[in-house]
Amino acid sequence: MTTRSHSFAQQMQTVAELMLAVSGESVSVIKRAAPEQALKLKRQEEWGIYLEFLRLMFNLTDRVSALHIPLKEQPQFMDELTDTVIDQLKKVLEPAFGTGSDQMEIVMTIGAAVSESRQTYERYRFLVTEESPAKNDLYRDFSDRVARAVGAPGNPKVEAAATLCIAAVIPALRGIFEGQAPPVPAEAASHSTGSGASSNPRGATGADIKLVSVMSSIKGEEVETRWGLHPRFRQDLTQEEAKQLTATMNRVAKILGERYATVAFSDQWASWHKAGHA
Repeated sequence: MTTRSHSFAQQMQTVAELMLAVSGESVSVIKRAAPEQALKLKRQEEWGIYLEFLRLMFNLTDRVSALHIPLKEQPQFMDELTDTVIDQLKKVLEPAFGTGSDQMEIVMTIGAAVSESRQTYERYRFLVTEESPAKNDLYRDFSDRVARAVGAPGNPKVEAAATLCIAAVIPALRGIFEGQAPPVPAEAASHSTGSGASSNPRGATGADIKLVSVMSSIKGEEVETRWGLHPRFRQDLTQEEAKQLTATMNRVAKILGERYATVAFSDQWASWHKAGHA
C-alpha cells in the first residue's frame, strides 16, 4: 500500500509538514534564547538541533497516532510518514543539493533519527493526552539534549524554550488526527495571540501556542512552582510590561503552588505525587 492510497494520507501529509515547520522554527527560537552561543553555531550543529526536534516529534506522533489509527495499520502509517518526511525534506533541501543529485544521505539521516527516537524516548511510559511525571521527565531529557546541542548545558532559557516549542506539538497533532483544520505556523499563532486578536481567520484548533506556562512539581516533601514565557512573547514585551507581568505571575505561581501543595499532600492524593501543569 502506498502513501497515496493510505486511508490517512491527508493526515500523514499534514503531520509531515508540521514536523518540518516546527523543527525549523524551533531552531530559530532556541538560537534567540542563547544569542551568544548562537553566534558560534556551525551549520552542522544547527542541523543537530533540528534533528533532535524531529526525533521527539516522531515519538510523539507515534503516541498520538496510536489513539486514532487501527492497531494493525499504525506501524505502516509510521513507516510511510518517515518516507513522507524524507520526500518533503528532499524538496526543501533541493536548492542546496542541486536538482537530480544523490540525496541518499537524507534518507539515511532521517532513518537513523527514527531509530534513535525509539531508543531515546520510548522508555518514558505515559498517556500522551494526560500530564504525568513520566511526560515531564521526557520533556526535561529533551530540553537538556537541546541545551547541550546549542552549547549551553543547564541554560534555563534554552530549556524552557525547547519545552514550550515541543509541548505545542501535541495539541496540534491531536487536532490533525481529529480532522480539524491544519495548524498555522507557530510564528503566526504567537503573533496573533500576543496582539490580542479575537479570532484566527485560518481557524486552527489544536494549534495553540503556550505563551505563559506554570509548572508545579514535587521533590521529596517540597513543592516547587515555576513559570516561564515563550521566548518570542518575552521579546514583544516592553520593559514596563515585563515588570508588571513578572509581578503578576509571581503572585499566580504562589497561589497555584500553595493550592497544589494542599491537594498533593491530602489523604486522597498523597500517594500519587503527580507533577503537571497547574
